[in-house]
Amino acid sequence: MDGMNTASVMAHNGLTLIFLNVLAERVGLPLPAAPTLIFAGALAVLGKLSAPAVFVAAFVACVLGDTLWYACGVRYGRRVVGLLCRISLSPDSCVRLTENRFVQWGRLTLVIAKFVPGLSMVVRPLAGMLKLGWWQFEVFNGLGAALWVGASIAVGMIFHDQINQLLLWLKDFGLTAFSLLVVVALGFVAFKWWQRRRFAAMLRVARITVHELHPLLAGEAPPIVIDVRSSISREADDRRIPGARVIVLDEVMQRLDELPTDSEIVFYCDCPNEASAASAARRLMKVGYVRVRPLLGGLTAWVSAGYPVETEHAMQLEYPPRKALP
Repeated sequence: MDGMNTASVMAHNGLTLIFLNVLAERVGLPLPAAPTLIFAGALAVLGKLSAPAVFVAAFVACVLGDTLWYACGVRYGRRVVGLLCRISLSPDSCVRLTENRFVQWGRLTLVIAKFVPGLSMVVRPLAGMLKLGWWQFEVFNGLGAALWVGASIAVGMIFHDQINQLLLWLKDFGLTAFSLLVVVALGFVAFKWWQRRRFAAMLRVARITVHELHPLLAGEAPPIVIDVRSSISREADDRRIPGARVIVLDEVMQRLDELPTDSEIVFYCDCPNEASAASAARRLMKVGYVRVRPLLGGLTAWVSAGYPVETEHAMQLEYPPRKALP
């Protein structure tokens, strides 16, 4: 890898490469665009690229890619969000952490998302899923894109001398440096894969199917059903299994007094691999609960099976409703 040859290629085809790189990253390909923008900023100081032209090319590509995912979120809802988390290296926290950020920061999440690892990919379809207005999405996401692109270019302009030294070093030790970068990248992927495997092992809790749960709810001693979805998920879909109590995942251990150890307890969510429900079940099992299971397929499986649901505004009373929690 010859750093000076790279600089020559960037100088002659820079805007096209920048546009394609940023668009590819925003679409979801593993091709980080920030290093390219930093490099372009350094070249702008040397007069080999126009900083405003670099900004415009990167900004347009960023907005196009983000708008595509927003449209997918509007059209396909949680299915596209779930798909992203299934292929993520951190599927356990993918949706939940992003939703928590949306609750805390609201639309400003779109402004800062590109600066927070793991947040940027999911927040765009999540905004669509939550029916955030198109113009609001474009305004806040556009502001975030402008800050991210501008900051990356500015870093390159400020540290252009150091980047030039790096290029000279790459020229002398190109193959060695490239090999080192590959090793670091592979090590990171291997570490995240190990984390994913470890989390998958943690999720190996015996599930109950919706077809097993349905008759139990009509029995003499129905199980306690807990909806552990986040508040933002319940706002997007206010349906729930009749009689289900609402306890978000982070509050489960603080509300053990509401969960008798001799009762059967079923947790459900709408996340990939029933991650939140399985996590809740594991937490209870660690403190002595034995009759605890996550619902296989969660609310989606329940609805797909055609079983009744209730909402905040219109309760279907096929099952006796339990006393509402405070």
